[in-house]
Amino acid sequence: MKIEQIYTGCLAQGAYYIESNGEVAIIDPLREVQPYIKKANSDNAKIKYIFETHFHADFVSGHVTLAKETGAKIIYGPQANPSFDAYIAKDNESFTLGNVTIIALHTPGHTMESTTYLLKDEQGKDHAIFSGDTLFLGDVGRPDLAQKMGEITERDLAGFLYDSLREKIMPLADEVIVYPAHGAGSACGKNMMKETVDTLGNQKKMNYALRADMTKEEFIDEVIDGLLPPPQYFPLNVKMNKEGYEDVKKVLERGTRALSPAAFEAAANETGAIVLDVRHQDDFAKGHVPRSIFIGLNGSFAPWVGALIADVEQPILLVAPIGMEKEAVTRLSRVGFDGTLGYLDGGFDTWKNASMEYDTVSQVNADGLKKAIETEKPPVFDVRKESEFLSEHIIDAVNTPLDYINDHLTKFPDNKLFYLHCAGGYRSMIASSILKSRGIHNLIDVKGGFAAIKEAGVPVTEFVCPTTL
Repeated sequence: MKIEQIYTGCLAQGAYYIESNGEVAIIDPLREVQPYIKKANSDNAKIKYIFETHFHADFVSGHVTLAKETGAKIIYGPQANPSFDAYIAKDNESFTLGNVTIIALHTPGHTMESTTYLLKDEQGKDHAIFSGDTLFLGDVGRPDLAQKMGEITERDLAGFLYDSLREKIMPLADEVIVYPAHGAGSACGKNMMKETVDTLGNQKKMNYALRADMTKEEFIDEVIDGLLPPPQYFPLNVKMNKEGYEDVKKVLERGTRALSPAAFEAAANETGAIVLDVRHQDDFAKGHVPRSIFIGLNGSFAPWVGALIADVEQPILLVAPIGMEKEAVTRLSRVGFDGTLGYLDGGFDTWKNASMEYDTVSQVNADGLKKAIETEKPPVFDVRKESEFLSEHIIDAVNTPLDYINDHLTKFPDNKLFYLHCAGGYRSMIASSILKSRGIHNLIDVKGGFAAIKEAGVPVTEFVCPTTL
């Protein structure tokens, strides 16, 4: 028996490859499926099953394409209702994979069809659970995504989740390994651990949601407390996962068309496409296509695209580092953004060399901000999350979280210079690009973010541990 976790950091997502005696199961695959097929071929094995823990909201699964290319059967748990051909498992139904067995445990709560898959080894002993978004390390799946107006509320779902954990998962042995669908950084939970694998026994000790003395009402209150609104693209990804989608090969073919500066500009004007610049933030600051949006590949690229662009049908034109164009289109497709129309051939340098108009972002280092605060007391805006801001921030700074930057546009001064910062410089450049695209150009980005600001000795509030907030 072989188990491999295939973890994608920019999505904080774990897919799983399980092989036994020439048969393979894939759990929650990413949209680009060739790596799974290649891996099975190298093991001289055949992909038999594609297990889906639920209809994912934060990424587009590769289940439909993988089934088409391999003939493997797509398996969902009870209450799933996909539009394509799939097998809907009964609660506790067993599936033989080589010399091991996989059992579908219906664990509603995150969604009604959520299912945990229990793997029994060659001796029939419980070995691991693939818990999807039911159980994370240090947290559980948010119960507000599948609520239905007037029918099922988030409190109802949280109650179902309480029962699922206590009836199906907590009775399992402490040595059972937990393989979750997500880790820290995912919007599907609140406070996940940075680790991606753990034992159930350790989770029983340290996961707040698995406290043995916890009442159902206490669980419901704690699970829903502090939930931020889900990203707008989530329902659109659920729809794609339930109804199917275009083959990613066609998406890549369309999205990786090289366009000259003139053709690029014409396409932007004719289609209303967003120009998405995925280079490093320092390169974007030095020069970029006017009104383009920066979201760099070197950060949490796909989730920020989903949160800030939101509409998966939005046409997109790419400015990318040379050689990274296919990677950018692939990452966009993982969260359902299939409308990439092409990229700027030769990168930004060709735009600049063609004497096309371009824009820049004014920047200072933390020492420059310190001097400005001491002499001018300019407005300072912090685009980190509210919890980060409450933990520690520049005295008199205003919190305008990047997630909701469009809701804060009226807070930025019209005719006075102001400063923007985040934790390290990535998010503040995204915010700068959005503000400039809205016609707000009187901003200065602080390089290095809050880490550099503290090191420079800028006065900040007293630290409060984030776990107490």
